[in-house]
Amino acid sequence: MHPTLARLQGTVGVWTTTHETLRPSRIGAISSILEADGFGAIWTPEAYGREAMTGAMLLLETSSTLVVATGIASIYARDAMAAASASRTLAERSSERFVLGLGVSHRPLVERTRKGVYDPPLEAMSTYLDAYDTAVVSSVEHDVVPPVVLAALGPKMLHLAATRTDGALTYLVTTEHTERARAALGPDAFLGVEQSVVLGEDRDEFLRRAHEHLNWYTGLESYRASWRRLGFGDEDFVRGGSERLCDAIVVHGDAEAIEQRVASHVAAGADHVCLQVLGASTVEIPFDQWEALGEQLSRLPSS
Repeated sequence: MHPTLARLQGTVGVWTTTHETLRPSRIGAISSILEADGFGAIWTPEAYGREAMTGAMLLLETSSTLVVATGIASIYARDAMAAASASRTLAERSSERFVLGLGVSHRPLVERTRKGVYDPPLEAMSTYLDAYDTAVVSSVEHDVVPPVVLAALGPKMLHLAATRTDGALTYLVTTEHTERARAALGPDAFLGVEQSVVLGEDRDEFLRRAHEHLNWYTGLESYRASWRRLGFGDEDFVRGGSERLCDAIVVHGDAEAIEQRVASHVAAGADHVCLQVLGASTVEIPFDQWEALGEQLSRLPSS
């Protein structure tokens, strides 16, 4: 396993978009809090917010121990040569605390927002990796190669992750999916798992937050296909998801309940779990919840 990913084994991380509500000059507030709370990594997406590599640089520059991972950088946002060059620069500048997570994004983001053409996902990613592997990088840091992981849910993309990269990051999954992903990846590849959580709150507020969170994803076929493989059906894919889907995908309760879900992912084969805390709004930075969870989950339970 790549040394940077080996650092993440047995740790809990954070997956968030809320850092984008801070101006770049204030990003250090996020890094310092997460490091103090004991988290091993921060995973950040690329959709409507900051460009992934620039955003990663901001977080790396204001942290000292935190691993910063793109979760994920869209292959439609930059060509493979740019990704290969930028990732090496970030890795060298941060003493190899950078992980390049790549993904095929989603048709609405690519075609409506970027005005591009959305190609068949497996073919598009395979072609991109071919170009990434053969990219010419002549800067002095060309020999510093960060780990690459793929956003992967289905068996074919998981197989591609296992055979072409260092591993996978899964998103909006159950522990049953984690067990299947580990089997598909084999014993040696890295498996990171995102887990959405609502800490505390009553049942009605949990469901409000979970429905709000799943509203976008229930409209995307890639996630519906993943959930179908786990036994869910069209009745669960109303916008915002059924109550059954919310309970399966978003864990609700106190820090101990969340720790139990994390432990289940570890027992199923996860190397690292990153928590996406759903606050009262999508733009609220959940500092208090991060602190509470960091105190409870400074290390992953042993599998």
